[in-house]
Amino acid sequence: MNERETRVLAGEVGAALRAAGWLCATAESCTGGLLAGAITSCPGSSLWFERGFVTYSNAAKIEQLRVSSDTLERFGAVSEETAMEMAGGVLAAVPQAHLALSTTGIAGPGGATPGKPVGMVCFGIARRTGAGIVTRALTQVFEGDREAVRAAAVRRALQAALVELGKT
Repeated sequence: MNERETRVLAGEVGAALRAAGWLCATAESCTGGLLAGAITSCPGSSLWFERGFVTYSNAAKIEQLRVSSDTLERFGAVSEETAMEMAGGVLAAVPQAHLALSTTGIAGPGGATPGKPVGMVCFGIARRTGAGIVTRALTQVFEGDREAVRAAAVRRALQAALVELGKT
């Protein structure tokens, strides 16, 4: 997929959000704002995108998204647990948002640890329901250099949004 295809995917997310009457917000670590950038590359995105957080450091994750320091110590910043807390933290911080997407991973070229290779990205998806906030996570390992990993992570997050919105 190229940049144009990413914009098309973001547009599909936007159309699904508009149809649902929902607003989306993001929390990004490894993608550093690229997800919010892809979303806002779509004309009219202000109708369905509320805001994005770039929380690259653990301190930012704790301060802005209320990620537990215990979670970071026990599982690490690159974990499904952290990704879910990031996404849930977005909805706690942004009450008007209905859907939150988060990314945390190892884009490379360094940073790999045992069990966490370069290219590993954890995604959090949080949705506001009548019963509260529901979160889920997924992990994927992408091939390629730093730029390729980050671009693939943006596309995967958009695809996860479409699944959450019942569009795939």
